[in-house]
Amino acid sequence: MILYPAIDLKDGQCVRLLRGDMDKATVFGADPAAQALAFQDAGCEWLHLVDLNGAFAGHPVNSDAVRSILSSVKVPVQLGGGIRDMATIAMWLEAGLSRVILGTVAVENPDLVRRAAATFPGKVAVGIDARKGMVATKGWAMETDVNATDLARQFEDAGVAAIIYTDIDRDGAMGGPNIPATEALARAVTIPVIASGGVSTLNDLTSLKATGVIAGAISGRALYEGAIDLREALALLNR
Repeated sequence: MILYPAIDLKDGQCVRLLRGDMDKATVFGADPAAQALAFQDAGCEWLHLVDLNGAFAGHPVNSDAVRSILSSVKVPVQLGGGIRDMATIAMWLEAGLSRVILGTVAVENPDLVRRAAATFPGKVAVGIDARKGMVATKGWAMETDVNATDLARQFEDAGVAAIIYTDIDRDGAMGGPNIPATEALARAVTIPVIASGGVSTLNDLTSLKATGVIAGAISGRALYEGAIDLREALALLNR
């Protein structure tokens, strides 16, 4: 199971939100590239970035910070937030991203996801963010009547590289991930599922790995606050 350290970008800074609320942002650093290098130096295999402003605006906003990270690290990087057309997908992949994450458009324009996955094999993931099993879009500001598992199943034959499943109510709350819901989703589809939201202890990582079906986990606040030591976590997952 791969651990993805998260760098959430708001106004060019590294932040963490509480349950997706932009008004409840904690700033953890003003130099995203330095933070990315620190994660790389600790041994991470991937980095997970989110353009929070972009998720609300519908287009890239923190591009300078993302490009700075891409020019600083050698590990593969995935990015979500404000990526809603083929031109933006192509732009980011040409800039050096290893994977783009499509969230809002997976609900509003699933054909775009299919076209992107076919055009850029292995480089397109779907972000499914849910409250009580129902998908939310546009930076989690819009709630839908779309069931998370039903949405995931739509892309079974699309060639999607991964699904990033976020339980919004757990995100940034340091209360542990929603393992039952994440495991159920992972068992419902053949696409690799990455857990996000609430991953805050080594026990959380152990429990996610123990399911045998969850391909990865994303953690942010716990790494910044020291609740999870990245080197220790990576060693644990590699046993």
